[in-house]
Amino acid sequence: MSGSFETEINDFMQKVSAKDSHQKEFLQAVQEVAEVVIPFIAENEKYSKHNILERIVEPERVIMFRVPWLDDAGSIRVNRGFRVQFNSAIGPYKGGLRFHPTVNLSILKFLGFEQTFKNSLTTLPMGGGKGGSDFDPKGKSDNEVMKFCQSFMTELQRHVGSNTDVPAGDIGVGGREIGYLFGQYKRLRNEFTGVLTGKAINWGGSLIRPEATGYGCVYFTKHMLEEKDGSQLKGKIVGISGSGNVAQYACEKLIQLGAKVITLSDSQGYVVDPSGIDNDKLEFIKTLKNEKRGRISEYVKEYSSATFHEGKRPWSETMDIALPCATQNEINEKEAEMLVKNGCMCVAEGANMPSTPEAIRVFQKSKILFAPGKASNAGGVATSGLEMSQNSLRYAWNREEVDEKLKDIMSAIHGKCVEFGKDADHVDYVKGANIAGFVKVADAMIDQGVV
Repeated sequence: MSGSFETEINDFMQKVSAKDSHQKEFLQAVQEVAEVVIPFIAENEKYSKHNILERIVEPERVIMFRVPWLDDAGSIRVNRGFRVQFNSAIGPYKGGLRFHPTVNLSILKFLGFEQTFKNSLTTLPMGGGKGGSDFDPKGKSDNEVMKFCQSFMTELQRHVGSNTDVPAGDIGVGGREIGYLFGQYKRLRNEFTGVLTGKAINWGGSLIRPEATGYGCVYFTKHMLEEKDGSQLKGKIVGISGSGNVAQYACEKLIQLGAKVITLSDSQGYVVDPSGIDNDKLEFIKTLKNEKRGRISEYVKEYSSATFHEGKRPWSETMDIALPCATQNEINEKEAEMLVKNGCMCVAEGANMPSTPEAIRVFQKSKILFAPGKASNAGGVATSGLEMSQNSLRYAWNREEVDEKLKDIMSAIHGKCVEFGKDADHVDYVKGANIAGFVKVADAMIDQGVV
């Protein structure tokens, strides 16, 4: 924390906490932004006199609703649905839907707040939002998932639209769920429009969208290495957490660029494969997780070179680069210290806020490369924005065109982070990402008046 602004930052956080003291994830996200934006605002009077930060931490709208549905046994189930429409200063609300038992208002406000800055960084005209439910798709039949999604969209359709709010997928919401949600929206509204992204290719989706978050994270990591000393990913040992969409495609792109990926994980533990995860092994993982919906521990039954560590995370392993791609707060202070001690030179967040504030301070103190998720995992929403553009044009770009646009966007995000975060020979990517994201949104809010 900037010493000369400690009082101002604490006073601001006390005001936010007074309203939402129980929302720890949201307060954590606000704290990270406040620590770098408040000193910036002090040097730029136009932002302080408009009370931009006080306004930007309040969502424009929060929608919470009941979601009743019928399971296969004929019993009525009830879940809670949410949509947090955080900021629309630079475009329609844009952000994913998460279906997971841990979903609550604090998590969705933190995600929507982060999304506002992330979307600003992409250079595309998208505001920030997030939504979801405490519904757990795991262990449910396709029929039960369909019934839940239809009930969820029956209420959500009142609040979304291609020029208002365009949700996408997130944890627990993949192609199956997006299909059911889109089908119900079309049925109720009698219109075929780009109200959701992450759609299948044959009905309005974009090529590269499933791969985009993982690919984008790797592209950003590549730029960081080149900015630091011109080094490349080839030959680097990489540890990845998670085994879902982001982790799978980050692994795929790293293999293509010549890196050696040694770990993947899920909620039960992690596998480490010292011989490296190659394309064949990755295909096994994709089938295991995407089709069989199995556990990562089954990897070691197929490949004897690997070991499974139950109930643990992979950050005690020796690696050059760490890509946390699972969930929030998955790297704590002790694990960050272990990574640094073992020679890790770069951490790029593939998930949203996977490093605790204490872990981030360890990375920053050691001066290793560290990219916050709002910058390094912005490839997913960037390609969602490209899907929106293609839907508006009634036209589809080919795979190479979308991938090139994704590369350009990640390069532009990196450039903005360097512009606002470079100090002598070191780039503070947390500072750069937060200030760059803030400036675009803040300028738009000033232009549009007190709304």
